[in-house]
Amino acid sequence: MSDREKFKSLVHYVCWRCSDDPTKLGSVQLNKALWLSDLKAYYELGQPITNARYVKRQYGPVPSSILPALRELESAGILTAQQADHFGKRKWEYIVHKKAASDFLSAKEKKIVNEMIAFVTEQHSAASISDASHDHIWKAAEDGEEIPHFTVFAKPGRIGADEREWAKLALEGER
Repeated sequence: MSDREKFKSLVHYVCWRCSDDPTKLGSVQLNKALWLSDLKAYYELGQPITNARYVKRQYGPVPSSILPALRELESAGILTAQQADHFGKRKWEYIVHKKAASDFLSAKEKKIVNEMIAFVTEQHSAASISDASHDHIWKAAEDGEEIPHFTVFAKPGRIGADEREWAKLALEGER
């Protein structure tokens, strides 16, 4: 399975796991469930579940390919993304039309994803998970800049120009 297909399958799986109540999974929670799943897998297993690139955005790390993946899932009739009113604000909700497969995940990956979905949707609101994702890793990046998976090992502290330059060079070496 290609990285792109695995990422789309993971998006579908996360939305499907929350399909009993579409109001509990908005775009912020979806993005954080994906980010935290990949980050925890990188930390525990030595590699992310997907090779998705995550970039800094206003509400935290966001997979750069989320919008194309959602469009492809919609075009295939797998889910519908729709805006809904949520306490006077607009939020995205995902209506799933087809059951998601999970056989693309190892048992350890599936456990991680399910834990992160529960963490994001049951222990946080969109606002609180967004705030929680504004950690030292997120703060070190510029808006739109990639946040590599290996930053999971970063410790809070002062990040200067030398550290940023080293990180950019290290990131370029990964491609």
